Amino acid sequence: MRVGILGGTGPAGRGLAVRLAASGAQVVIGSRDADRASAVAEELIRAWPDHDLAVEGASNGDTAAGDVVVVATPWDGAVPTVKPLAAVLAGKVVVSMANALIKEGREFLALVPPRGSVAASIQAALPGSLVAASFHHLPASEMEKLTTPLAADVLVCSDHREASIATKALVDSIDGLRGVDAGTLSQAAPIEAFTAVLITVNIRHKVHSTVRLAGYEEH
Repeated sequence: MRVGILGGTGPAGRGLAVRLAASGAQVVIGSRDADRASAVAEELIRAWPDHDLAVEGASNGDTAAGDVVVVATPWDGAVPTVKPLAAVLAGKVVVSMANALIKEGREFLALVPPRGSVAASIQAALPGSLVAASFHHLPASEMEKLTTPLAADVLVCSDHREASIATKALVDSIDGLRGVDAGTLSQAAPIEAFTAVLITVNIRHKVHSTVRLAGYEEH
């Protein structure tokens, strides 16, 4: 599978790119500056010479040609990034991993974006795409370290069954992660907001905690 990551040069995008490539996916890191994206891709490959990472950099426009496209931009840049790409992204699964947060002191607080969540705003900007929300509660710094084992449940929500299935499969392809269908895209608002709580806990206790659902067994 060829996975495009819009805004893939940031911490969240880099971490996801490394893990997906380590799982065998072909990953394209996107940026407004294709040269910067290529430099980041080369940096990631050099960092893990023992892994055959299929990572390359490209412009956001070329990145949108992936089989599945992840939006890893800052939350306020998500809609401006995807809207010009609506025609290319039509009919595709688009995964939003952005969280609308603001730092205040040693805490992170959740903001309420237009339409209630970043994912819903992306879906409104891409009416022809199948938008899902996922990958919100993973520590970006640890994702980029392939020597750090992962153990997390990753919530997935979408109004499109096809998008939920494809996104869950993407999550499950990464060693240590388990995708959990959390319902429709209306669940994206509380899922995104909870990220502020988790990051604040990590800051206060100097840890890299993740979400695990006790008692959940997939049927």
